Amino acid sequence: MTIHHHPEEEFLLDYASGALGEAWSLAVATHLALCPNCRRTVEALESVGGGMLETVAPEPIDAGAFDAVLMRLESGTEQPVPPVLASADDGSPFRLPEPLRGYAGGDIEQIRWQRLGLGAYQLLIPTGTKGATARLLRIPAGRPVPTHTHHGMEMTLVLCGAFSDTTGTYGRGDIQQADADLEHQPIAAPEEDCICLAITDAPLRFKSLAARLIQPLINI
Repeated sequence: MTIHHHPEEEFLLDYASGALGEAWSLAVATHLALCPNCRRTVEALESVGGGMLETVAPEPIDAGAFDAVLMRLESGTEQPVPPVLASADDGSPFRLPEPLRGYAGGDIEQIRWQRLGLGAYQLLIPTGTKGATARLLRIPAGRPVPTHTHHGMEMTLVLCGAFSDTTGTYGRGDIQQADADLEHQPIAAPEEDCICLAITDAPLRFKSLAARLIQPLINI
């Protein structure tokens, strides 16, 4: 498996520093489970951050600071998702890597898919990131996704199969980041269904009237 498309550096930096929301961290962590190069990058960023902390002179803190930290922890503040490597992952495209497998409630054959129409399916994945939606998408081999652009940011991680659009071809482990500047029509490769993890922070903006009419029903 050769991965050609990786998260932007700012996402890796935010992930390493713990500043990335849970939904986006899920995509990055799952990519890290498949990508040794990005794992090394994150490890280097974490080492730099740790080294900087060691050089910072200690400062006195308010007596109530510890209690304030405990209150924030108890309030459910988002935590980054660590890159857990699945020891049983043999590279099969039908085996979800961790941590995604835990979030999805099992492997591909255990997923209870929601029908989207035209043979496509989705599984919504709950996370603690307000304003962002994580979902697994299953697009039939050779089928296109309706042409669309974006009201916000979309990050798509390919887990099985492949898709292509005007920006290139994306296979297992590849990540595509898209925003309002990109109008595209991803098409699943003809060999097998394309299964992706998609994170969005706003609804898609479909070009066709038919897609816009059913959009409220499928929540995408």
